[in-house]
This record gives sequence, structure tokens and C-alpha cells, in this order.
Amino acid sequence: MTIPALNSPFTYGSWTYTSPFEQYVYAYPHKTAYRPLDPEPALADVWAGEDTSTLFLYVHLPFCKIRCGFCNLFTRTGAPEELTTAYLDALERQATAVRDALGDAAFAQAAFGGGTPTYLTASELERLCLLTQRLTGGTSGVGVPLGVETSPDTATPDRLAILRDFGTSRISIGVQSFVEAEVKAVARPLKTDQATKALDAIRDAGFPVLNIDLIYGITGQTEESWLASIDRALEWRPEELYLYPLYKREKTGLEKLEGIALDPVWDEQRLRLYRAGRDHLLALGYEQVSMRMFRRPGEGGGTEYCCQEDGMVGLGCGARSYTSRLHYSFEYAVEASAVRSIIDEYVLAEDFSRARVGFALDESERRRRHLLQSLLQADGVDVAAYTRRFRTDPEDDADLTPFAAKGWLERTPETIRLTPEGLAYSDALGPALFTPEVQHLMDTYTPR
Repeated sequence: MTIPALNSPFTYGSWTYTSPFEQYVYAYPHKTAYRPLDPEPALADVWAGEDTSTLFLYVHLPFCKIRCGFCNLFTRTGAPEELTTAYLDALERQATAVRDALGDAAFAQAAFGGGTPTYLTASELERLCLLTQRLTGGTSGVGVPLGVETSPDTATPDRLAILRDFGTSRISIGVQSFVEAEVKAVARPLKTDQATKALDAIRDAGFPVLNIDLIYGITGQTEESWLASIDRALEWRPEELYLYPLYKREKTGLEKLEGIALDPVWDEQRLRLYRAGRDHLLALGYEQVSMRMFRRPGEGGGTEYCCQEDGMVGLGCGARSYTSRLHYSFEYAVEASAVRSIIDEYVLAEDFSRARVGFALDESERRRRHLLQSLLQADGVDVAAYTRRFRTDPEDDADLTPFAAKGWLERTPETIRLTPEGLAYSDALGPALFTPEVQHLMDTYTPR
């Protein structure tokens, strides 16, 4: 198999195609486009005039027992109990500041992410759920659909019982592979029997939605071993599956690991395995929601953030908050020493009434965000909804003809959506649509 685009250079404005796996665009703009805000606006002013009737609450716990070789998340390992206690104290202070600033805001959904939220002990998780309950106004559990991320080594029955009792509706667990050699190849010090025990415990606890994350593109991984991992995951009948391509990122354990090369051979392996996994799940009746996400029809969901419309409030030093005009957070880092420094500053902070670091979205950036985030979903861009919101046609705001010429997207009177081939190239198309202003900020970002 060859990759035609690699054999015929492809440019789009100042962007040049180099790989179908350039960057996973899970949010726009990326945090490396954020800058210190001067002056720092009060949260009450930031949220003034915003629709706060159906907010999404995201609580970030930047702690893990181990750091996997592929991970570039904002997290630290080995946090002692005094630090997790201090972090929960800071979350309480931040939640109070948010409630004071937002007044009668209502939350429709919530999620605990990380890191690994279940790094916390059962009693700490109970405290976190009670904090969330106070913020959402819940009377039975947290009162809104709640999604929680976990890991094979922390999905213990006592922790899962707390989450179940507070009404958690979705559990997501990163297994990555059921093949021991592949787990070792991505510098993930976990045994597959830990994953199977954790999955049994999750199903025994009775959560409505189970999501399992798997990774393809691992050194030595074959189509046969990849499909075997998928089939093994399907034994637990997950409502959702995420299939992630492996990335070799800066400042991660895989950065210097030999045997993984950023070249067309690896691209071909990842594309081949992506297509094999996609076709396998589609044949078994799963529906494709995006390049990564697959869902059993009529099941799953309930805690997705609608990035085009919803406001989001983030708690914790790794969380983002989104209004229609400003995205804000705290400083961003990947390197362990910088992450620890930011966490240490967060737990000592007393005043959470202002936004510190962020990106202000003008009208053109709001349009681009809506277009990009919609296009990367299998349903595509709802043309009528876009026009109602922005009073323009999507293709008046971005020239999409080069992607159509590649066979990556198609347009009907109702939608603009990626073709099956286009979905395979989501991680190239997404970065291509970054505005020059955002790309410049990302290129000139200086990490702590």
C-alpha cells in the first residue's frame, strides 16, 4: 500500500502535508496558543452575557500511578496523600469562586478526567463527588450524567462503588492492547490481567456505559494482533470504543525509544491498522462517530461535550474553560518538572476569581472552531445550523475545495462531511484548518 499524498506534495496556505498522523485535534485552539491575560479578567465579567443554562463541568485530576511512554498529558506520578488533599482543598476554593461568579448557572453534564481521577482513594473520590454535587445542585448523586476516566491499576471495587453510588453514567478505561509484548513496547508497565480484572469489576458495578481505549501503530503490532485486541475488548460488550493511533511526542517516554520512526512505513502501518479496525467494528454493527470513536447504535453517549454550542467550566490546573469569546486555563506543560511546579502553585492559590491564561476568540476564530470541530465528526457540518449562527456559508469562511479534490470530503445541500477516506486523514485535515494566527502562536510557544 502507498500513501498517494506523500508521493504528491500537498499544500494548503502555509500548511504542508507531511503525514496522515500530524496532530490529534481534540480542542481548538490548542493550549500552546494560549497566552497570559493582561489584565486578568474577572470570571464574572468573562461569563457575563453567556448562556449558562446547560454548562459542561470538567474536573481535572493531574495524578497517575505511572506515566505511559506515549503519554503527553498534564499529569504527575507518585503524588503523596498530602498533595492530593491540598489539591482537593484548592478545587473547593476554585468551585466556590466559580459559583460566586456564575450565579444561577446550571450544569447539564460533568466529567472527571486527568491524569487518572481514580488515582484518588475511595474516600477522596467521595469528597470529589460531594464537591461536584454542591456545584451542580444534585440531590441524588451528582445529579447530572457523569463520565469518569480510569486505568487498569486503579479501577478497584471500592473506588467503583463510590462512583456508582454517585450516579456515574460512563466509565472510560485505557487498555491500549491485550498483547503483553505490545504493552511493553509502548513503555506501559501494566499487565493485561490487570485490565481484565478491572473490566470485570466495571461491568460488575453496573455502569450504563463502558468505553475502552485501544492503540494501533505499536512496534511489532500486526493486523492479526490488532484485531485480536479489539475482539478481546468486545468480550465486555463496550458501548463505546476509541481506537487511537500511536504518536511519538516530545518529552514523552517514547521520544527516544528506537524502533518507532516518523516515516512513511509507520504511516502505512497505522493507516492499514486503522482501516482494519474500522472495518471490523462496522461489520459488527458499531457506528463510527469520528476517526477515533465507535459506538453501538442506540447506546453509549450521555457525557459528550458539544464543542460547537456548549459552555464549559473547568476545575483544576489542567482544565480548560470555554465561553463563546474566551478560552482560559492555567499554564500548560508536559515535562515532569514543569507540571509539578504548576500543580504546586495551584494548591497554594487562594484567589480563583480571575482568568489567568487564555485565548480570545474573535468572530473569524469562532467560525473556524465550529467548522473544524464539526467537520472532524462523522456527521459533519450542519450547513443550515452554521448559517443560522454565523449568517454565512461554511465554504465562504474556509476554502475546502482542495480537500474535496483529494476525496476527503463531500457536500450535500444539508451537510459538509468527511468521506470514509477523509475520516482516515482527520489528523492531517484538522491542523490544515488552523488559522495562521493560531498556528503562529503555537509555533512561538515557549514551554515553562
